[in-house]
Amino acid sequence: MKRKQSGLTFIGFVIVLAVAGLFIYVGMKLVPMYTEYYSLKKALAGLANEDGIANRSAPEIKERLFKRLYMSYALDIKKEHVKIERYETSWNVIVDYETRRELIANLDVVGKFHTEKVLTRKAGG
Repeated sequence: MKRKQSGLTFIGFVIVLAVAGLFIYVGMKLVPMYTEYYSLKKALAGLANEDGIANRSAPEIKERLFKRLYMSYALDIKKEHVKIERYETSWNVIVDYETRRELIANLDVVGKFHTEKVLTRKAGG
């Protein structure tokens, strides 16, 4: 009676390892881009919770935002990416930026990010 072995061959194992390695490598390039974006969203949410933030000037709001971003190591977001619009009783902060990371050889991965947050006056503020 002849028994046939079944299971993963060495070549199959190498292929599975290569595919897993590729996914891990791409993840290492993409995760920092998204953590920076979520740091931006967290900084804007924290800014919106400040008392009297809508009573401040646009340069003051921008300065406070960049202090929060600096603490989060979100260094790809520059001052020219932030636009602040005045509404009647609030400010609208718009951040629109693009991040480019080298992937493999001459291939790059580009992330385009956009977020907005309305900063309103709080009652009594």
